[in-house]
Amino acid sequence: MSSRERILGRVRRALADVPRDEAPYGEAVARDYLREHGERTPGETVDLLAENLAEYRAVVHRCPDGELPTLIARLLADRGAGSVLVPSGLEPGWLAESDVTRVADRAGSTPAELDRTDSVVTACAVAIAETGTIVLDGSPDQGRRRISLVPDHHICVVRVPDQVVASVPQALERLDPTRPLTWISGPSATSDIELDRVEGVHGPRTLEVVLVG
Repeated sequence: MSSRERILGRVRRALADVPRDEAPYGEAVARDYLREHGERTPGETVDLLAENLAEYRAVVHRCPDGELPTLIARLLADRGAGSVLVPSGLEPGWLAESDVTRVADRAGSTPAELDRTDSVVTACAVAIAETGTIVLDGSPDQGRRRISLVPDHHICVVRVPDQVVASVPQALERLDPTRPLTWISGPSATSDIELDRVEGVHGPRTLEVVLVG
């Protein structure tokens, strides 16, 4: 007997006394919780996102659409980046003013190659104001999940207010659960037993979020 058969057998035994007419889980669980906390205008929702991103130690920038290439070029220069990872579907104009060496997002890239890349620029799928969370779903303008986890510096562009929602339930309605979702709340960080914060353990040490619109 395989491990799979053992596990499925235990599941069947655990469910043996469940009545056949019992309501499905999706119907049995109450969905009457608040969809968001308080009422806000779109501008106030974006302000809350910026506040919570900063609380998580992300660096937040705002700019109009036409100034985005200049801002990204400045952020890469300030970082001293010599190379930047570029998802295949990233808007070409975003890097139009930067002379940093561009590294394509390739399936064959090794961890060592990704680690040698200084920065990565991506778009996002949705941003959640109440939790200060950016969600990536692997779309062409965001690339493979690993490119947002290995380089030490991540610039993520959020279009406001279109890509900003107030709450997690609202975000889930926009996301495809079959896609590789990466939820980011600030730069990667952890704490040891003495609560000393260490950043960059399992993701970028620096997260810069550009709210553009």
